[in-house]
Amino acid sequence: MGNANQPQEKMGFWQRLRRPSARYSVLAIVSTFFVLGILFWGGFNTAMEATNTLEFCIGCHEMRDTVYQEYKKTIHYANRTGVRAICSDCHVPKDWTHKLIRKIQASGEVWGKITGTIDTPEKFEAKRLTLAEHEWARMKASDSRECRNCHTFEGMSFDAQKDRSKKQHEIGKKTNKTCIDCHKGIAHQKPKGMKGDEDDDV
Repeated sequence: MGNANQPQEKMGFWQRLRRPSARYSVLAIVSTFFVLGILFWGGFNTAMEATNTLEFCIGCHEMRDTVYQEYKKTIHYANRTGVRAICSDCHVPKDWTHKLIRKIQASGEVWGKITGTIDTPEKFEAKRLTLAEHEWARMKASDSRECRNCHTFEGMSFDAQKDRSKKQHEIGKKTNKTCIDCHKGIAHQKPKGMKGDEDDDV
């Protein structure tokens, strides 16, 4: 008996969805969904931006005790002009689409945190080369997009650079090299065992 009534109940539900509401106007319904959409979008973006802060990045001791300490000794952290590039400036794209993709990829890093794959300095050093190679490959594939938010060949004054830097940057511009091809050790220590780095850090 219950089974016989079930299709009728389903049919009534779908008919109610398609039929205009007698209690609420279409404008009220659309307005409600519009406001809910704004609240969801605002909350989502607020959460996404909160995960881009330096405080969030070094909230895990794996980062705070290793790469953060290395970064604090570089020109990206302290320099004569006071311009500071934080973790997200180099590791998170600015545009929304690529930023969302990067955040989804970061879920693998959260899993690493949960499982404790790099929760000691020894474990971190054992995986440093693998972690670095993944990040270098990502930067290479994007033509060092995040580096170019601040650094461009067009904005460089080659004559103000040291001879070796000037030479390498001119070669890089002519041969379509990207920043990460040469600057792998710019903010963090180079991993042991890496190859082909004789021209790095010009």
